[in-house]
Amino acid sequence: MKSYRVNDIFYSLQGEGYHTGRAAAFVRFSGCNLRCAFCDTDFASSTPMTAGEIVDRVSAFPARFVVLTGGEPTLQVDETLLRQLHEAGFEVAMETNGTHPVPQGVDWVTVSPKGKTVVERCNELKVVFVGEPPSDSGIKADSYFLQPCDTGDAVRNQQLIDACVDYIRQHPRWRLSLQVHKLAGFK
Repeated sequence: MKSYRVNDIFYSLQGEGYHTGRAAAFVRFSGCNLRCAFCDTDFASSTPMTAGEIVDRVSAFPARFVVLTGGEPTLQVDETLLRQLHEAGFEVAMETNGTHPVPQGVDWVTVSPKGKTVVERCNELKVVFVGEPPSDSGIKADSYFLQPCDTGDAVRNQQLIDACVDYIRQHPRWRLSLQVHKLAGFK
């Protein structure tokens, strides 16, 4: 029986993007094919879990919205896990860097492009804003979000937010996405 390397499973509110404020179960997978300096995932720790164990854990939470994130979830998520989540009544969202194909059956796809992407279409494109004009990487999306990079420095963060807001005013296709979970102090 296949096992997945899971970094964490927790219940919270979606803190960024289109579904900001929505209650969700989060399954954070360990491992990624990239090493972005601003990533907030501890790649060193993981627990092997079967699809059934993952579904049992997220089923303990009242919301029926699950976010598969990472690391990079496309390295592990497959049709077996997606089928079992759907059978348990979950709407399944995935947050990916777009460097690997998204398995069939994901209900909502958020791509935050980094590196060479293979995903051509998604529901939500979220680009980390570092002060330079963003690229959509040629990805078509229903919604486009810019998220100011959290540098850990309050002054620099405010500069990035201001520059991001100015950019969006001039390019209204984009929408602002702040990391509300960090601002409000929840996981």
